[in-house]
Amino acid sequence: MTVNVAIAQINSTVGDLAGNQARILDFCARAAAQGADIVVTPELSLVGYPPEDLLLRQSFYAKTAAAFAALTAELAQFKDLHVVIGHPVLHEGARYNAASVVCNGELLGSYFKSDLPNDTVFDEKRYFSTGQQALVFDVKGTRFGLNICEDTWYPHAPMRAKAAGAQVLLVPNGSPYHMGKSHVRHASMRANVSQYGMALVYANLVGGQDELIFDGHSFVMDSSGALLCQLRHFEEDLQLIAFIDAVPQPAHNEADLTIEAQVYKALVLGVRDYVGKNGFPGALLGMSGGVDSALTLAVAVDALGADKVRAVMMPSPYTADISLLDSRDMVRRLGVRYDEIAIADCFAAFRSALAEDFKGLAEDTAEENLQARIRGTLLMAMSNKHGQIVLTTGNKSEMAVGYCTLYGDMAGGFAVIKDIAKTLVYRLCAYRNTVSDVIPQRILTRAPSAELRPDQTDQDSLPEYEVLDAIMRMYMEENRSLDDIIAAGYPEVDVRRVTHLIKINEYKRRQAPVGIRVTHRAFGRDWRYPITSRFRE
Repeated sequence: MTVNVAIAQINSTVGDLAGNQARILDFCARAAAQGADIVVTPELSLVGYPPEDLLLRQSFYAKTAAAFAALTAELAQFKDLHVVIGHPVLHEGARYNAASVVCNGELLGSYFKSDLPNDTVFDEKRYFSTGQQALVFDVKGTRFGLNICEDTWYPHAPMRAKAAGAQVLLVPNGSPYHMGKSHVRHASMRANVSQYGMALVYANLVGGQDELIFDGHSFVMDSSGALLCQLRHFEEDLQLIAFIDAVPQPAHNEADLTIEAQVYKALVLGVRDYVGKNGFPGALLGMSGGVDSALTLAVAVDALGADKVRAVMMPSPYTADISLLDSRDMVRRLGVRYDEIAIADCFAAFRSALAEDFKGLAEDTAEENLQARIRGTLLMAMSNKHGQIVLTTGNKSEMAVGYCTLYGDMAGGFAVIKDIAKTLVYRLCAYRNTVSDVIPQRILTRAPSAELRPDQTDQDSLPEYEVLDAIMRMYMEENRSLDDIIAAGYPEVDVRRVTHLIKINEYKRRQAPVGIRVTHRAFGRDWRYPITSRFRE
């Protein structure tokens, strides 16, 4: 007997109950028209993921329950269609992360998530109680079990489903992206589901939610762990898979993307959803003629369209002519609005106002940072006046060591490349130019500089980025000790300097805007170090 299972890879918005309800209904209508018997939506698809402290409000559950009841009634129009809906529930005084099966206007059963993640970006134990019961339902003689996301990263819940008679495991997911995540998911599913002889349908959320990116890339495995179907990366998708006597048949298998293509698409999706879901009419950013603002501008245009992006160049007395020329060249290629606002007069006015206080003191970073803060002030003024969100352009390498100015280049609403190391910035620019040549080559070849004093380059103050990024990755992302990093061949003076800078600049990062996460450990939800600390390794 053939059972057609549809994966509805949906982009839900947190708290948009009406919008999410309509989206689920639309996907189910399309699936039913194609002959689906079952539709699987992602984890918490009705409310969006993660709702965080909305889950502590009684009114959130009341409105969710009403939306769930209305959706169940609407789905009755699709006769005998079984729909798996993710939603939070209050049950006997406890809160649960649930996936419910509805058919013909009735609730057939609800499964409560068993393994609650409480590390990296997750803190589900703050919100939910643990479920312990399996849920299995029959469609045309095939028995389908339910697990939710983290349940399948351990053997306990899949084993319970198998013991209850499941032949196929349906798994709604809210699994956020980081580089290499797909391979980790596949390996975990093979280890914890395939070993019990069950086929698997993995339905993952897609979309941006604050700093998290959900990449979709849902898939189907047979009972041996062979990958038979894979959905699109970073896009909504709907795919039907035929199960004949509980055995999945091969379907469309979306090709894997390169790491550079993955990350670039993640950034585009993150900007599009943050700007769009929060209702901003567009975005603006400060151009510098450098590689970071070039990448940020390209991402913004690809995410929003040239008509919704504005670039502003604010030259100071130290801005090189080639920075102006390269900025003009790039905005011409992309077709965005471009303005130049010289800050020399503002800079002179600030220096004049501070002349008495600074009297007798040598010029240093105070004067350099004045320029960055003037630019930040101008950008925020334009944002206030026109409503566009300011996109900051600082990369992860700079954020790590504090090579950024509070209330200056850190001023803004969304940090697009906050989790992108400088060396990866160059790789992403090279990738974008293979799609179409939008970033002038000189931007990619000239020495990076903040241009806040004469003849300045980044390497006046920092190790080479290849060294800095490697040390940052090993210390911050991999949690390696200083001795391990030194033993790997990096100069001890650089290792101690970079790790010291990471520690003392925590206070800056706490004041930085939220930004897109693409590594398995980003500054933000993953990184919770105290600002006030005397510990030294």
